[in-house]
Amino acid sequence: MKHVHPTRQRQGRGPQPQPVAAACAMLFLAAAAHAQQAPAAPEAAASEAQRKTADAQIDTVVVTGIRQSLDTSLNLKRQQRGVVDGIVAEDIGKFPDTNLAESMQRISGVSIDRSMGEGSKVTVRGVGPDFNLVLLNGRQMPASTLADTGPSNSRAFDFANLATESIAALEVYKTSRASAPTGGIGATINIKTARPLDTKKTIASIGVKAVHDGGNSRLPDNIKGDSVTPEVSGIYSTTFGEGMFGVSVSGSFQKRDAGYNSAGVPNGWLPFKGDETGNGAIPLPGAPGSERITNRPGASDVYSLPQNVNYNMNAISRERTNGQLTFQFAPTKSLTTTLDYTVSQNKVHTRRNDLSAWFSFGPSSSSWTSGPVSAPLNYTELIANGDADLSMGGADFATKNDNKSLGFNADWKVTDKLRFGFDAHHSTAESGADSPWGSNNVIGTASFNRGQTGVDFSQDLPILIMPTTTRNAALQQVTGSSFRNSYMKAQVDQQQINGSWEISDESKLDFGVGLTKAKNRSAYANVQLDNWGGVANGPANYPDEVWIPQDLRDFFGKIGGVGDPRLFTQFYTFDFGTVRDLAAKGNGDPSKYLASNVFSTDRRTTEKSTSAYAEYTREWELGVPMSATVGMRYEKTKVTSSALVPIATGITWGSNNELTVLKGDPGFTTLDGKYSYWLPNIDYQADLTDKLKLRASYGTTIGRPGWDAIQGGRR
Repeated sequence: MKHVHPTRQRQGRGPQPQPVAAACAMLFLAAAAHAQQAPAAPEAAASEAQRKTADAQIDTVVVTGIRQSLDTSLNLKRQQRGVVDGIVAEDIGKFPDTNLAESMQRISGVSIDRSMGEGSKVTVRGVGPDFNLVLLNGRQMPASTLADTGPSNSRAFDFANLATESIAALEVYKTSRASAPTGGIGATINIKTARPLDTKKTIASIGVKAVHDGGNSRLPDNIKGDSVTPEVSGIYSTTFGEGMFGVSVSGSFQKRDAGYNSAGVPNGWLPFKGDETGNGAIPLPGAPGSERITNRPGASDVYSLPQNVNYNMNAISRERTNGQLTFQFAPTKSLTTTLDYTVSQNKVHTRRNDLSAWFSFGPSSSSWTSGPVSAPLNYTELIANGDADLSMGGADFATKNDNKSLGFNADWKVTDKLRFGFDAHHSTAESGADSPWGSNNVIGTASFNRGQTGVDFSQDLPILIMPTTTRNAALQQVTGSSFRNSYMKAQVDQQQINGSWEISDESKLDFGVGLTKAKNRSAYANVQLDNWGGVANGPANYPDEVWIPQDLRDFFGKIGGVGDPRLFTQFYTFDFGTVRDLAAKGNGDPSKYLASNVFSTDRRTTEKSTSAYAEYTREWELGVPMSATVGMRYEKTKVTSSALVPIATGITWGSNNELTVLKGDPGFTTLDGKYSYWLPNIDYQADLTDKLKLRASYGTTIGRPGWDAIQGGRR
């Protein structure tokens, strides 16, 4: 907590007199002197002057810093209608958080979803990210995200795109209000940025950090990033023209290289009933092979077999850039206009190498925990020919998210009792590939010399056991591959007019109308080769030196069980670009190892919403001060959705009741829909004491469906 005083400043390390202490000392000395003798008139005048000076110093003490920010957050909760929580800039500035989602988790009722170790999306009161509405300075924001293996259907806003440095405050409205746009069943989250005419002074600040991420040091050298990365942020805000004009500019750049390693069964488990036979089930008691089973699950138990065991190393490089320019013009004390432009970009590049062994559910030996739900302690498959695949994959994921928002706002105080506001903005969010290969690219490699394969699950680290297998660069080749291209773009154009009329000292009426046009496009393409069994003369296409020998213990050295001598530790990593080029050359068709820009899935949706609302607030006193707000919002939405689907060209008659639809090349077909709702809300509050407030709220709002749920076309 920092104290700002108009007179003497604190210097050095020693204790210094403070205005409050000085005032007390002066009063004490004056009282003591009066007890001994009556002072002369000039001395009395001097004492009185000193007392007034001390009082003036006491009256001008200004408290800032974290204590002030806590008071501001508390006042936000106390003064707003409904259930509201928040956090202000001083709080965010004090937190060691990497992005806005990390800061939001400090608000009660808010939890976050993490992606690659960072907060990404928020859940409020148990309601998922797709049903929380995000506003920027009261404006509905578009959201775009990418899915790995298909088009994205999500409306959830990704807070990983926003750094904390340029944010002035966060407001989380946990109950609905007629004045708020619809779409937030869990909460409506308003992100507020700094405005120069709010501070009315010149502010300049710059910050520089160096970040070291320990996870980056435990990665193979071919994917490892920089050991130290920079973070830079700054803000400049000023007013001029006797407070008529204000300009502020803020920006931040963050680069972080991180990494993580994981081991487990990422492709799932195959479940069985205890008395099930065939399809990979372990032998029943008395059947051939049952003698190799210890503590077999009972007939009424259930058990599962692992589909594979995988060890993977992942390097993540993230670059986040944020910026905002704000210009304000207040020609009179009653009119303030604001023009602002906000941009953010988040680039994420993930590189991966892994070692895995897949099970085929043939002859095996195993031991189990007791039922009714049994889990394998050990599971070993007997591969007599020793020709199964020893898989070592590589991946390269590169995505870029761009957010842009241009907005204009006018606040006009017509009279002491009547105020109008106008707000309009054009905002876009776009996500796509940041690599010429695509957004999500995977290459599988393998040597086909794996024999008996087992896994011990009794320790912290799954222990892969292959006593008859060794790595061999001369046998290594590219198998299957997939090069995926995901794309999503969202756009919001919104205009709002609102007003507030103070009918009397005890009552007021808030009202407004709005127009919102939201457009979304989700698209996806995939180029995949399913050569998982290898190709003829495949190893000849790859020189031995492209395969980099590694030891698994170097990357899992802190996990229990890594010292087990049975653990298979020999594997190769490789440079993704080098192996991709060799595979394309060997195939003869480079397009087979490159994502396509011709989308096989393409969904385009437009929502046009019109809205109007009114809220009446009344204050009265009945033993204690209390107030109530009654509101109503009307929302009407029209939906037009098109999707790329195969076009029907005819029907063939196969038999009496068999008709087959003939389909040609794909094309866009469109469907329309509409809906409307009346959405009431009531807020009541009573000040029981100075520190205790009773509050009750009731409201109705709506959520919007996922984009796939309202896609056009006929499937």
